[in-house]
Formats: sequence, structure tokens, C-alpha cells
Amino acid sequence: MGEKSTLLTFLRAQRESVLAILDGLGEEALTTAVLPSGWTPLGMVEHLGDAERHWFQEIVTGTADPLPGGPAPRSPEAVFARYREQCRRSDEIFAATPLSAPPRGRHPGPLGDEITDLRAVVLHVIEETARHAGHLDVVRELLDGRTGLGPR
Repeated sequence: MGEKSTLLTFLRAQRESVLAILDGLGEEALTTAVLPSGWTPLGMVEHLGDAERHWFQEIVTGTADPLPGGPAPRSPEAVFARYREQCRRSDEIFAATPLSAPPRGRHPGPLGDEITDLRAVVLHVIEETARHAGHLDVVRELLDGRTGLGPR
């Protein structure tokens, strides 16, 4: 297995963990904040979809479709569908771009200086997704006591 396929395998495993951890939760649990920060499991999935869009579209390609507008809350089905769609689009960009390709967009702040190629982008997205999957593990345990729900 080459480096690119290894990175994609680890990224997909983290994405699958997020979905597996939340599988079976109803809308009430998905929209319940149980940590002091106030975010909800559904809000975290929305954030992860936005992160996929930001890093692979805005940063790697320099362009991105507009964010969905409106303050109205979206259904869990819509949020999960959007997350899966953003992951699919990220995979397409990843497949079509060499690991050494410099980004066409720039992330603000110090992290932007560290992101010098697609390799750094995918490593960052793996890190961010894994970190938030860990948050979701804790939230799931607090909601219904279930643990160890990831695919590995």
C-alpha cells in the first residue's frame, strides 16, 4: 500500500468512527448538548462537514461551493447527507491531487504557515476528525452509556 492510499485509509477510518459512534441516536440525543461547551453531536457533524469543505475545497483547490444559507436548523438526515457529500468531494480532490501539491488557498493564522502541501492537509483533517471522534465517544457515553462504537 502506498502513502496516498494509507492516508486515505486512515482518514476514512476516522470518518467511519464518527458515523458509527452516532449511529442509532435519535434526533433528541443528536441535538442535546451534554458538555459545558454547548455543542451538540449534530453540530459536531456539521462542523466536520465544514472542515472537509474548508480544507479540501477552499485550501487545496482555492475554490468552494457556497455554504448552505439560512439560520433554520437542518434535520439530522440533511446534516449527515451533507457530511457524506463533503467527504465524497474531498476524496475526489485527494485522488486528483499529488501529495506534494501546494495549496491554492491559505488557512488564516499560524496553521496556514504549516500547511505546505496536500500531505499536510490530509494529516490535519485526520487529526481533527480523530480528535472530534474522541469528543463524540465521550458524549455518546454520557448520553446512553454506550462505548467502543467505532469500526476498528
